[in-house]
Amino acid sequence: MMRLILIRHGQTEWNADGRYQGQSNVALSDTGRKQAKFLAERFPVKHLDAIYASDLDRARETAECVGEKLGVLVRPEKAFRELSFGDWEGLTYQQITARWPEESHKLFTAPDELEIPNGETFQALQKRALSKINKLCKEHVDQTIGIFAHGAINKTILAGLMHIPLHYLWSLRQDNTAVNILRLDDGYVTVELINSTSHLGEDMISQGL
Repeated sequence: MMRLILIRHGQTEWNADGRYQGQSNVALSDTGRKQAKFLAERFPVKHLDAIYASDLDRARETAECVGEKLGVLVRPEKAFRELSFGDWEGLTYQQITARWPEESHKLFTAPDELEIPNGETFQALQKRALSKINKLCKEHVDQTIGIFAHGAINKTILAGLMHIPLHYLWSLRQDNTAVNILRLDDGYVTVELINSTSHLGEDMISQGL
């Protein structure tokens, strides 16, 4: 049995502007750093045996806040990078829709059929994420680990572990610094918590931060 704590990074300026980040290395904003601090101070588990994080700065920095609080070193992991949005990175949804109307429509209506120009498919994203998680399950038997990653990859991980088809990917919400807790036991998954941002407090949540 392994307990998996899956967390999304804090807010960035591109998040606030509605720009697609993908694998662009965008840092946390001041708000994102505050969120990460709240997360560390009110983390829902008292101990982690290991912490893995996407090697992109926004996920790594969020992880390091928690790691410092719990006394655990962060292990950067390229497998947990965000979906590559290819030509869409740095653009807003409105800009993407204007140039790629058919593809942008599929993003939310049929993500399992989407092919982003010079980007990655959700199937490929899910495959690389779950492949790494399967390896970690063997390395961390009876342990609790944290994985700090991104919105789209977290959704594909949750969908895969919960046997939800990628077509319904957007039914899973992942806010900034959202915490998900799952127990993996010989291939059987128990969901204990999903998309929790209670650590941010009512004021930050009500402001959409």
